[in-house]
Amino acid sequence: MTDIALGIDIGGTKIFHALVNKNGEIVSEIKKDFTPKTAIEIEKKLKEIIADYENQTQLAGIASAGACDLENKKILSSTANMPENYRNINFKALNDKVEVVLENDANCSAWAEFKTGTGKGLKNIVVLTLGTGVGGGIIVNGSLLKGKSGAAGEMHFKMHTEEKRKCTCGAYDCFEVYASGYGLKLTYKDITGEDISTYEIIEKYNNNEENAKKALKRWNEYIAMGAVGLNDIFDTELIAFTGSMAEFADIKFIEEYINKYTVTTKTKAAKCTAGNFAGLIGAALIAFEKKAQANFSQK
Repeated sequence: MTDIALGIDIGGTKIFHALVNKNGEIVSEIKKDFTPKTAIEIEKKLKEIIADYENQTQLAGIASAGACDLENKKILSSTANMPENYRNINFKALNDKVEVVLENDANCSAWAEFKTGTGKGLKNIVVLTLGTGVGGGIIVNGSLLKGKSGAAGEMHFKMHTEEKRKCTCGAYDCFEVYASGYGLKLTYKDITGEDISTYEIIEKYNNNEENAKKALKRWNEYIAMGAVGLNDIFDTELIAFTGSMAEFADIKFIEEYINKYTVTTKTKAAKCTAGNFAGLIGAALIAFEKKAQANFSQK
């Protein structure tokens, strides 16, 4: 049972879970539950899920929105898509037989990419999850960057000094509010004055609408601008993109832009290959890593 871990990925609407081996291969059916609306109900659902696997493994990794502490046991700050009091869930106490390791979902995706995807064999990568918001996972010299509290990798560095766009975090002009799906919506509005959905913008783009093409071009420029800064700071071998909006990232343009303006060494840009279930795979692999570290420190 030490070679198999349960991976759980908690999203705003769905919870995916499956067993994963140490190679990052899913070795059971991938199951789906709908995410309950309250923190109490989510905690109850997680207890039920883990109990279903307790005869198959003694280790579980959970990927969740929100920054996670250094001990991998609690959420430091929950996000807008999770209910009130979500951060108060005691993840370590979900099951007496199964050890639970908690990590931020973007960090889990980055770890899966580092171990099994385009980042395999590299030591310094940044993975950006482009969706409604923007998540980030940073691998430095083969280790996940956590910072002093566990909150490193939040993509809320400022893109402008003026207060142009308010971010979901409450601040103005964060990278997230330019590089996300919501950022594309605001960019299209800047160009046209029209307030339409991201889906409508993509539909217009697919129909060759000129303003939609301008919006996508500018959106990719914003992503590339942020990526230049990330490469300058972390001197990466790879910046990889995943998430629902990564499909519309112009990888060739972004890589050329980074390497034109970076003051460090050149890097590569690519789309992630770890797959749609990178979150649960990465959560399980991080659980293996933490377990191995704990066993080593006890020797």
